[in-house]
Amino acid sequence: MWWCEELKTVLANEEVINGRSERGNHPCVRRPLKQWMLKITAYAERLLADLDGIDWPESIKIQQREWIGKSEGAEIAFEVEGAPEALVVFTTRPDTLWGATFMVVAPEHALLRRVPASQRAAVDAYVAQAASKSELERTDLAKEKSGVFTGLHARNPAFEKNDPRGRIPIWTADYVMAGYGTGAIMSVPGHDERDHEFAQKFHLNVVEVVRPPAGSQGPAPGACFTGEGVAANSGPIDGLSTAEAKSKAIEFLVARGVGKARTTYKLRDWLFSRQRYWGEPFPLVHTADGRTVAVSDADLPVLLPDMADFKPSSDGSAPLARAKDWVSTTWEGAPARRDTDTMPGWAGSCWYWLRFMDTGNRSAPWSAAAENYWGPVDLYVGGAAHAVMHLLYARFWHKVLFDAGLVHTTEPFQRLFNQGLLTAFAFEDATGRLVPNAGVEERDGKYFKRGGGEELKQIVTKMAKQLGNVVNPDDIVQEHGADTLRLYELFMGPLADSKPWNTRDIPGPRRFLERVWRLYVDEKAPSPLRPSLALDQQPAARSGDNLEIEKHLNRALARVDDSFRQLNFNTAVAALMELVNVIQPRQGAFDRGQAVRFAAMLAPFAPHLAEELWERLGCAFSVHQSPWPTLDRALLEDDELELPVQVLGKVRGRVKVGKHAAESEVLEAAGQAVSSWLAGKTVVKTIVVPGKLVNFVVR
Repeated sequence: MWWCEELKTVLANEEVINGRSERGNHPCVRRPLKQWMLKITAYAERLLADLDGIDWPESIKIQQREWIGKSEGAEIAFEVEGAPEALVVFTTRPDTLWGATFMVVAPEHALLRRVPASQRAAVDAYVAQAASKSELERTDLAKEKSGVFTGLHARNPAFEKNDPRGRIPIWTADYVMAGYGTGAIMSVPGHDERDHEFAQKFHLNVVEVVRPPAGSQGPAPGACFTGEGVAANSGPIDGLSTAEAKSKAIEFLVARGVGKARTTYKLRDWLFSRQRYWGEPFPLVHTADGRTVAVSDADLPVLLPDMADFKPSSDGSAPLARAKDWVSTTWEGAPARRDTDTMPGWAGSCWYWLRFMDTGNRSAPWSAAAENYWGPVDLYVGGAAHAVMHLLYARFWHKVLFDAGLVHTTEPFQRLFNQGLLTAFAFEDATGRLVPNAGVEERDGKYFKRGGGEELKQIVTKMAKQLGNVVNPDDIVQEHGADTLRLYELFMGPLADSKPWNTRDIPGPRRFLERVWRLYVDEKAPSPLRPSLALDQQPAARSGDNLEIEKHLNRALARVDDSFRQLNFNTAVAALMELVNVIQPRQGAFDRGQAVRFAAMLAPFAPHLAEELWERLGCAFSVHQSPWPTLDRALLEDDELELPVQVLGKVRGRVKVGKHAAESEVLEAAGQAVSSWLAGKTVVKTIVVPGKLVNFVVR
């Protein structure tokens, strides 16, 4: 785990930048710590397979598949000279075993405790250096490889014990991670890029054991071949294709008792401890005889003690360790102590939707009846940034609950939609670390750290409280109203897109709402509603301007309906704005029935204004409990078509004709529309593409 000595706490990977804490810029090191873990690895295959049954963005599924990282291959045991236990590795290419000329273990590997005295100082120094590097730094393919020989040797099981090719050196290098696989690899420099770079730097042996298929182009001179081909210099599997060679190599290992087929996952168990005051205490006690047991149901929930000082402890222990009276407890009448670590925020965010299904329940988090009725969540709107954190953890948590018989579905969220971020200006320094807006000052159009000389770069990034670039919605509501804020956010663009916040655009939605208000209310008259919209008014005849309004109202309704399916509410707001543009010049033809339906259509987007108009219309409370308007699909199509009219292939005019007009009528109307272009010419041919265009060929 990342440990920050200055802050006296464990930090998550995302809280460490280039080996230093995000807050305070303090140095951090990797340190082995005893922590509570959740065994998410036991669910790896189910988490992978069940992705096929949910309606999620493919990009999220890909991220989860890659994070789980399923690999099929072989587990191989290499004897280590002078060590009682073998060094076990996992490889997806057991067919390249005959090309393994050295081994590499992670700097954290337990084998390094057996390093001989002659190499102890060099290995210890390298291990300390690796502890300050992030995983990204260690696995960066572009960086120059580093490592130290451990002084130990292993025996490659592909060769007989008296074969000198079987004695291979063991190195330690930071490009091998303790948390992936077994923390050790067999290095095949002839067929792996990283191993090849390492062998080149330290002058280690390279052996070719896979050749490109016949007729294909091999690697450049001096490079390694990483593809599939034909086994070579590989004893019993020589001449076999890679697929066959893998299978035969595993049979060879099993027969010798040094290996077996195995499936592994890159996914690691989930660290669940935090050395912080806030968070749920673990409902566990440690007994005097060394056991760890769960507290009785009668003692739940375990609550945090009141503490005046909950700062990090100087010795790195959890703050709760200072609450002596709380820590000291009993178990079955004997002294015991509570666990002093707390759970992370994930402990609540991994199941909160289940509590939403039954919030009034005082005897259980939720009832089976409520969960059966509401679950699973039909649509979950969440950020793509949580692809391999919350969204993966929630799926795991739900499967554990399913296995316990507490939920009836194996997945929590049937459909997932990723919303875009609202972005705003922020600032970063030369190291790429973000600087809060409060610590920035502008001088001559440039930005600097307040009170200092370091120039900062202005960037656009997501809003975050710690950066000080968050817009307070209360301020917008105070000046323009809640409906204006809501409309502005919806009108910014499709829900899936990230969008920049621009306060100057907010008056636009406000003006639209004022125009809607004036459709219903004459502010110069004493009446709360225009007389033509009163409760006793009969619907207008569907003709003329009223028919035009009716057509456009149904078209707008169709776009609003579609916006809820596509989650692109900006198109719905645009449709309502266009509808107002149609109604306003035809105000006198806007009847009560249309006004009622328009108010209902407006309600999801401007709920307060819609409710006020609904009440003034004399409708029963509330607009939000009323039936949604019914779409008249017959009015979605025009009775007339506007066709471009061409003369010699160039558009010279346009004509409106009936949708079902005969070709002779279309030609007559088109001829009149371009009569000036036909004057003095002879029409030698006419071309009518129904519903598309008319073209006159003349001379």
